[in-house]
Amino acid sequence: MNFDGILFFPVTPFDGQGRIDTGVLADHVATGVRHGAGGVFPACGTGEYHALSLSEVATVVGAAVDQVAGAVPVVAGSGGALGHAVEAGRAAADAGADALLLLPPYLVSGTQNGLVAYVEAIVEASDLPVVIYHRGSAQYTPATVARLAADSRVIGFKDGTGDIGVAQQIVRAVAATGRADFQFFNGLLTAELSQGAYRGIGIPLYSSAAFAFVPEIANAYYRAYVDGDEQRRLAILDGFYSPLVNLRDETPGFGVSLVKAGLRLGGLPVGSVRAPLVDPSTEQEQRLTAIIEAGRALL
Repeated sequence: MNFDGILFFPVTPFDGQGRIDTGVLADHVATGVRHGAGGVFPACGTGEYHALSLSEVATVVGAAVDQVAGAVPVVAGSGGALGHAVEAGRAAADAGADALLLLPPYLVSGTQNGLVAYVEAIVEASDLPVVIYHRGSAQYTPATVARLAADSRVIGFKDGTGDIGVAQQIVRAVAATGRADFQFFNGLLTAELSQGAYRGIGIPLYSSAAFAFVPEIANAYYRAYVDGDEQRRLAILDGFYSPLVNLRDETPGFGVSLVKAGLRLGGLPVGSVRAPLVDPSTEQEQRLTAIIEAGRALL
């Protein structure tokens, strides 16, 4: 499975009664594909997987698969409580997803053998390949990732910890297994801020929260990144991404909340975030507007 371009994590839109709005979701996904997303990841972190029921996961993934129509890979969220993760994986398979992004287990931490067993349980539950997400209660050692990479159904590793040294060791451990098809992703919040470093250790792919609400800015950064235009890349980093990160870091959960706010400011009625996340204040939305305007001025 190959990804060529920015990894797009759509939000999950809710209507005024808190129900999933599949029409708005279809528009949102279509916009991302039209702007060149390298893959679509519905019902994952940005899509508020933590707040979705199993039936809602199936609805979100099915709507995304229908809209993408095979144009790029669709990687659906799974994870959390083991039973929920297994059922979410099966629902994603039934909906036509191409793979799963396996989020960490719920609440508890286990040994490395326990993490392997957790991954294996999800892998065995459906015929979908799995990308493991390294963060929170699922922090894999290089030896464990190499062990998992021996199974061809485990196809990738997404880093959400920011420990460059460990990530480098994991890249090298997998390389030693001979797996040439294994994919590595930078999955940190607002990954553009750290992607220069990740590229240096052999992790060229990254997810972009900004792509979900200002794809033109995210694509300008990506183009500069791919072309090696460091002057332009750093100008966009300083003028847009750094102020966005400063605003994001003010409130827990704003890695998702600001994306939805940005979409609402752009005219797409995606609704609010679900608890325990909170929406930005009016003053924070005004600052987000100014940051978006400054980013667009750089184009």
